[in-house]
Amino acid sequence: MADQGSEGSTSPSELIDARIAELDDWRGALLGRLRSLIRAADPEVVEEWKWRGVPVWSHDGIVTTGETYKAVVKLTFAKGASLADPSGLFNASLEGNTRRAIDFHEGDPVDEPALTALVRAAVALNQSNAKAKAEPKSEPKG
Repeated sequence: MADQGSEGSTSPSELIDARIAELDDWRGALLGRLRSLIRAADPEVVEEWKWRGVPVWSHDGIVTTGETYKAVVKLTFAKGASLADPSGLFNASLEGNTRRAIDFHEGDPVDEPALTALVRAAVALNQSNAKAKAEPKSEPKG
């Protein structure tokens, strides 16, 4: 797994490890669990550290971010509005045209199979967009 974007000589993975450790309550435990699920869903995911302290998981573009607040751990899917969500995981940022998020509160269950499917769908969308951008445009014949 590659790491990109760091503060000093510390890798993004190390910065995410430190964030999880410093959150010595349910938020750290949950962020660690969500991170493990994301990495298991896509073993090629790249961990990044952006915007002065936000864990980011990317694969041909941002898949999701992992923000922590006093009362929630938020996974924001960069292109969530374009993803099918048959399990109804998205419960935040529903009004936007692009992003969708899942707010986890203390004690909320994590639907691991549905989250894994959502991560994989986000990766597949990023890959299809990257492939479309890489393909040469054909010239009209005439």
